[in-house]
Amino acid sequence: MARRNGGFIGTDGLDAPDPPTAITPTAGDAQVSVAFTAPTDTGTSAITGFVAQVSTDGTAYSAGSGTGTSSPIVVSSLTNGTAYTAKVWAINAYGTSSPSDASSSVTALGDRALFTYYHAGRIYGSTFNISTTGNSTNFGYTSVPSHQYAGGFSSYTRAVVAADDGTTSSAINYTTISTTGSWATFGRLFSSATNGFTGASNSVTGLIFGGNNSSTAEIESLTIATLGNATGFGSLTVSRGFGGACASSTRALFAGGGPDYSDPKNTIDYVTIASSGNAVDFGNLTANIYGLTGTGSSTRGLFAGGSNSSTYLNVIQYVTIASTGNASDFGDLTVARQYFGATSNATRAVFGGGNSPGAFSNVIDYVTIASTGNASDFGDLNAAKQGYVGMSQCHGGLA
Repeated sequence: MARRNGGFIGTDGLDAPDPPTAITPTAGDAQVSVAFTAPTDTGTSAITGFVAQVSTDGTAYSAGSGTGTSSPIVVSSLTNGTAYTAKVWAINAYGTSSPSDASSSVTALGDRALFTYYHAGRIYGSTFNISTTGNSTNFGYTSVPSHQYAGGFSSYTRAVVAADDGTTSSAINYTTISTTGSWATFGRLFSSATNGFTGASNSVTGLIFGGNNSSTAEIESLTIATLGNATGFGSLTVSRGFGGACASSTRALFAGGGPDYSDPKNTIDYVTIASSGNAVDFGNLTANIYGLTGTGSSTRGLFAGGSNSSTYLNVIQYVTIASTGNASDFGDLTVARQYFGATSNATRAVFGGGNSPGAFSNVIDYVTIASTGNASDFGDLNAAKQGYVGMSQCHGGLA
């Protein structure tokens, strides 16, 4: 094949390498790792290096650049929440190849997680990075009174928590995940539930499901980037609170819970996030469960723990979000518990805190979402509490 120079000037265009192929980007925290296959036809001399460049519009590949001598090449200093495509060039002593074909699009994601818990009338936070292991550190607390058993969700940058504050409606607070200790008022819910909300979101819309009230089947929504009160979205198929929720970028699921702990349900509902309306039956959990938690990747939802009347559970179950059907066994938590939090990145789900038999828990454990098996120890939260809510910059609805 005749070769020619691409975006760079070479000494002899006919002797430059062919372009790399199979360009595969993987999103990271403010970066993209670009994998590729080196060309078999290297030109007149050996390849001395590669250049990877990314674009936000598919036209100008000038949003970031990285160099290296082999695959993959990391392009850093990018903006989390922004989608990028990549091209790669090969270089030898005689010049630079034409550009590779453009890759598929990926969105740079942060890796920071935030677990909130109730204490002395306020919501406090613990933070850590999902891809590592270790103990959490203190984040800060809400500036306005709140209550335990909150519902929460997050975008690439903002975490939102809704909970009863002892008034006729319920407070919504928010923070910027990449900072610490700065909480502010977002708006209010209008649900009649006293607590037991559960939240899930994609990058744009947050949903709050149900609550601890026998007549509460409410689903409410808000736009995460815009302050204001929540609005009605639709209704669950069964009135209940204290369930588990997860989401992809298009669909949110709500599982289990009940009007109270003595009447747990096994129902899984789903909604299409972009379209308001009542929930539709998805399938069933493996048992009737109250006080469970949920999280997942963009393709698989996980539901874990909870209680079945007076029995604490360590069970983890999973479903494929884009389909419908009953949940399947995934494995076991390291500790049986209820009223705890969960969040995830594209590959790993993390569970924290809760009420275990006889005591509150500070345990953090994790699983690899795409496989099945028992959870492994991650570290400890900086406070042993129940009512934890998990959020992150990189959960399933954002991937």
